[in-house]
Amino acid sequence: MKDIVDGIAGEFSSESHGSSDLWKGSLYVQGKAEDEFVPIEHLFKKHENLNKISDLQAHGYVVSSLTYLELNTFDKWYQKTFNRKLTQKEKKLIDIIHYPDTKKVHEAVEIVDQVYRILKDHKILVNGKNLPVQLGEWYAKSIFGLHQKKSSSQRGFDFYTEDEKKVEVKIHWHDITSPKGVKLKRSLVEMSEYTVIMYIAKNFTIRDVLLLDSDFVIRKFAGKGHTIFLKDSDVAGYFFSRSNKHYGRIINRGALMKFATPDFAMKVDEKSE
Repeated sequence: MKDIVDGIAGEFSSESHGSSDLWKGSLYVQGKAEDEFVPIEHLFKKHENLNKISDLQAHGYVVSSLTYLELNTFDKWYQKTFNRKLTQKEKKLIDIIHYPDTKKVHEAVEIVDQVYRILKDHKILVNGKNLPVQLGEWYAKSIFGLHQKKSSSQRGFDFYTEDEKKVEVKIHWHDITSPKGVKLKRSLVEMSEYTVIMYIAKNFTIRDVLLLDSDFVIRKFAGKGHTIFLKDSDVAGYFFSRSNKHYGRIINRGALMKFATPDFAMKVDEKSE
């Protein structure tokens, strides 16, 4: 699949398309080179087996906003290809479908784990949550085919399904969950359609996943105040390691299995049979 997409992106980028209206699109697929892209409409037209974004995501592609990726090559490609400059207003609306090298990511995760252990042993590392959170969000984005878009608030970036339903993604980084449970902000859950919790082990692999309807979380677990605590005992039946109820929402099964702990991967494999 990737070779075909790369070929179409390369072919499209080798010519000028200033006379077309493809510049109006807001979704582009990046090819093999950093300066090769193709509008999603053109790709679908050229490849009869592709008709929705999830067809690409199932093969390892992920969707990110252009402002998140900070791809300077896209601006130059856009001007060269369509003979017009990309405005800042247009730039904020554009998403890029790109293909991360999961083999290299997996190797990097193993290296990072080793580095963290050394820094921790020498009492240098005290708070390393930033990396686990970003990595866990990448896992969620890749596995569930989520679109990561610039938030209108101060939060940074929000996540959406392909049909524009908002997803609250929470990362829990530890080998075990606190007796209090995973802490959620009620306001963020209320603004979302789904709530996804990625349980990341200390070695940066996925030890479990939880996906719930946000209205269910509010209705069943939200008490008074601005905070919701999801205890393992209260949501045990919904963990991916125990239930395959939401397996249908997995877009990229390969990513889930590659980055799961061996124990979690075996349980998912058993549930999928």
